[in-house]
Amino acid sequence: MATCTTETPRAFEGLARILLVNDDPASRLALQAVLRAGGYAVDAAASAAEAIAKLDQGEYELVLTDLRMETPQAGYRVLAHARIVDYRPAAALLQAYREESPIELDVPADEPILIAPENLPELLAKVADLVAARATRRAARALRHSGC
Repeated sequence: MATCTTETPRAFEGLARILLVNDDPASRLALQAVLRAGGYAVDAAASAAEAIAKLDQGEYELVLTDLRMETPQAGYRVLAHARIVDYRPAAALLQAYREESPIELDVPADEPILIAPENLPELLAKVADLVAARATRRAARALRHSGC
């Protein structure tokens, strides 16, 4: 009887890598510190262009991006690019601290979700859920491709 073995994907080695994209330096540094304290390796970008370059240079399990940066739709550019890179990171939009009302997104359930950064336990729980869901999808895909 043949046994199936699969190599551990690079994403499962060490800390989960997160790309945090936010043009506000104070918010970016605070969120970066919270995520690192939560056990994640965090790279930061201050613009959509910088984030896109980092997505092309590295591999991330999750992209957390602000929506409105250098343009009102800059976050969507980051998300669109995350969808086309080969390693397909999970993605979520950060809801701004001072939003009058939450942004309403008309997207399917498997699309990026909104995360309110001021609720730290919820933020860390959603990040963990997104990273775990991505890991599960990758493992299932690897098993399907191995013929097991």
